[in-house]
Amino acid sequence: MRALLQRVSQASVSIAASEVARIEQGLLVFVAVQPEDSQRDVEKLLHKILNYRVFADEQGRMNKSLSDIQGGLLLVSQFTLAADTRSGLRPGFSTAASPAQAEALFDQLVTMAQQQHADVQCGQFAADMQVQLINDGPVTFMLEV
Repeated sequence: MRALLQRVSQASVSIAASEVARIEQGLLVFVAVQPEDSQRDVEKLLHKILNYRVFADEQGRMNKSLSDIQGGLLLVSQFTLAADTRSGLRPGFSTAASPAQAEALFDQLVTMAQQQHADVQCGQFAADMQVQLINDGPVTFMLEV
């Protein structure tokens, strides 16, 4: 699994001009599922998302996690993160999981996140979404499990 994690002061997802999810301070995480991914990868990724230290402590150092600050978590499925971009000028998507596998694992991620964290929002799988965000920092990390 790949995840693009962005520390945000706010973020939202709209579908057909209707807002379906919004968070204030927290993390916006774009998630891509690859064919070899499993339930174990979902668990490892969620642990990283909730505990990755990207928020400032009292000294201004990145020592606090999303769990520490009890911030919002917005999860968005984005299969394009799994693209193979090593050659040519057009991305290849053979490295992305099938839609059925990707949806099942993404849904597991959302469900587990909701069980372990208070403020969890998500986009809609396979929808044409418009994502708005204010990246705080900017702080952006690519996570792979």
